[in-house]
Amino acid sequence: MAAANPKTVVVLETGSPATMPWVDKVAGVVEAWYPGIRGAEALANILTGTVNPTGKLAITFPKSDADLPHPKLVMPPPESEMRFDAPGADISNIMAMMAKGLPAFQTYYDEGLKVGYKWYDAEKKQALFPFGFGLSYTTYAYSGLSVTLGDSTSVSFTVKNTGKRAGTEIAQVYASLPDSAGEPPKRLIGWARIELAPGESKQVSVPVAQNRLTVYDEGTDSWKLVPGNYSIKVGGSSQDLPLEKTISF
Repeated sequence: MAAANPKTVVVLETGSPATMPWVDKVAGVVEAWYPGIRGAEALANILTGTVNPTGKLAITFPKSDADLPHPKLVMPPPESEMRFDAPGADISNIMAMMAKGLPAFQTYYDEGLKVGYKWYDAEKKQALFPFGFGLSYTTYAYSGLSVTLGDSTSVSFTVKNTGKRAGTEIAQVYASLPDSAGEPPKRLIGWARIELAPGESKQVSVPVAQNRLTVYDEGTDSWKLVPGNYSIKVGGSSQDLPLEKTISF
């Protein structure tokens, strides 16, 4: 869900286009995905305010198709597509084709490590709605970040409900690795779901296993922790991270 003008809310079904030239003219956008048999009831509860939404995006919505890693859709060659006979035809041909299998075709993902939100970070492309983003009928404030090192690094911070409605925030923890790691700008390393009454504050502690901070070393066929400075960032989405602290390994 995303906010704008306080008059209209647009509900999108699965498969809706990523680009939304009208988005600044509406109060909000609800992405319904696969809502199921009671989806209409769920959407009505959100739109009327009966339920305070807590969902966060698991993908990035680009501003333009041109911002995608692969803006042109690669289609399989004709010999790799399943082609069915006309209705009423002998189904044995179809079954024989399925049993034999179709020729494989190559799809290249040449963005390398820059998968998902990491692509937009690395290419410095502003997203329409970033990974981890979501609206609520209340607001949240973050403070008091501390990081304790150990076998499992502990990231602690405080989240406060600064609005007049009870709500549930999904706090997200990211890490930027040393430049020598050769990684994209940041990676998600932890998160926490926090239920808060109006005006309530809670201290949150997110454990981060060391393997969340390692990179794969081809020479030794193992995962390694690169020596250097790591920036730990906390907030409500991949592009809203008000808290930051640097640690060293």
